[in-house]
Amino acid sequence: MQHYDLIIVGGGLAGAALAVALRDSRLRIALVESSPPRRPEGWDARIYALSPANRAFLESIGVWKHLDASRIAPIRAMRVFGDAGGKLDFSAYGAGVPELGCILESSLMACELWEGLKRQGNLDMFVPRKPVALDFRDEVAVLDLGEDCVLSAALLVGADGRDSWVREAAGLTALNRHYGEQGVVANFACARPHNGVAWQWFRDDGVLAYLPLPGQAISIVWSAPDALADELCGLSPEALCRRVEAAGGHALGELELLTSPAAFPLRLMRVPQMVAPRLALVGDAGHGIHPLSGHGINLGFQDAAELARRLMAAKPWEDIGRLRFLEGYQRARREEIRLMQTTTDLLRRTFAARLPGLPTLRNFGLGLTDRLPVVKNALIRYALGAI
Repeated sequence: MQHYDLIIVGGGLAGAALAVALRDSRLRIALVESSPPRRPEGWDARIYALSPANRAFLESIGVWKHLDASRIAPIRAMRVFGDAGGKLDFSAYGAGVPELGCILESSLMACELWEGLKRQGNLDMFVPRKPVALDFRDEVAVLDLGEDCVLSAALLVGADGRDSWVREAAGLTALNRHYGEQGVVANFACARPHNGVAWQWFRDDGVLAYLPLPGQAISIVWSAPDALADELCGLSPEALCRRVEAAGGHALGELELLTSPAAFPLRLMRVPQMVAPRLALVGDAGHGIHPLSGHGINLGFQDAAELARRLMAAKPWEDIGRLRFLEGYQRARREEIRLMQTTTDLLRRTFAARLPGLPTLRNFGLGLTDRLPVVKNALIRYALGAI
């Protein structure tokens, strides 16, 4: 049996960021991952909107400076449209920040994080490996990887995504609400410059977002009912372009498909307990939200940042797997996670509802917020971690 201070199961963005954030710690770390990240040809269809707070986190762990700046697009403004004339505009200038966030590829961040992992002296990587059994004892968590490879540690972190094997093996409950929707993603070249503006439309057939990419290109996320999502993914490139153009009111002119569309099911997932003795969850293993806010990876990175901060501050004699120690991490993250889950879920259900008079009311709310600069700017600064 090989003993470590910390085992991280899952080398995606949140798990890898946690490991890199602990590069200067006294902890001996094991990372278990079934498949390392790879860069696709051309542009990655999986795009994230990164908040200023999480850009700062990546800067603090030495990752941001190594990212290819030519593949990162700043968000300078946002335009949000309701389904009955409501409108809400945000700008970085109006919020008093340099930018509202930035758009970059998932694989760009993932591959750079892994470059850091490869150079990390206090880390052993078990790749490609999958856990087969997990046992919690009084003083250690024991992880069996099969083939006579058994690891133990004072703390095990589950960072293995929404369908977390660790969470299930530990018996932690996940409460899921399926939206009956899929997030359809694809990248397009556009005829008109986007000028760093992100667009979002609340439509009868879901929520459509245009996210600016470097140059004259965009990535879309269309949160669409299952039947429509399947239809969109089955369209020819030409037909898909015309459909997305029309859904976005031809805001950026003609579109040309750069990456084939892909779709993933959407669900709200609440995990009442993100910690247990010898165990903590980070990222999508511990929560899931509707993607209309773009906050999924931001929550995951903040999980990693908070847990890393607490582990770095722990005294040499302190038991980092003790439940009392881990409950501090859970308390620190609970409010933001609940707020984002509740807000995105309420917003999506409000615009999906078909009650008489509701369209007028919800679009009035958008317009009213747009006319209250103090409220509007406070909302955007909080949501993007600028304050």
